[in-house]
Amino acid sequence: MPFSEMLLPEFDQEMAGTRKTLERVPEEKFGWKPHDKSMTMLRLATLVAMMPGWAIHTINMDTLSLDGYQQPKVNSRQELLDLFDKNAREGRAAIAGATDEQLRKPWSMVVGGKTVFTAPKIDVLRSSVMNHLIHHRAQLGVFLRLNDIPVPAIYGPSADEGSF
Repeated sequence: MPFSEMLLPEFDQEMAGTRKTLERVPEEKFGWKPHDKSMTMLRLATLVAMMPGWAIHTINMDTLSLDGYQQPKVNSRQELLDLFDKNAREGRAAIAGATDEQLRKPWSMVVGGKTVFTAPKIDVLRSSVMNHLIHHRAQLGVFLRLNDIPVPAIYGPSADEGSF
């Protein structure tokens, strides 16, 4: 079975749970953060909305420089969801169209002219795209909980949603 066919069911499941989480981010809490060292809720939610699109860069480029990167500006929950939907759709299409040969090729992240890491593209998709997205989505779930916003059921019931 090709790598892309193995990744797509998990990608689809994670994107469904991610969208449910992003749907709950309240505009009136965009500036909230739990600690001075934390991101604001909007910055974290925007990062989560962008991450599915990282699959495109991983598959179509061999090196990505983060120098000069700036997060897009989002002004409403609908803009946040539109950004996520676009990135999830385009990220999925990139994965679906990738060959095993492409996914075995090395990919590097560069910051300040220095290579931070190099790994096969398939590994980057799993760790730096999928697992990293899951990590930040979980952070966002904590932000929701700390603001008494119901946390969605993703892998099983949450304290707020007793069933799937």
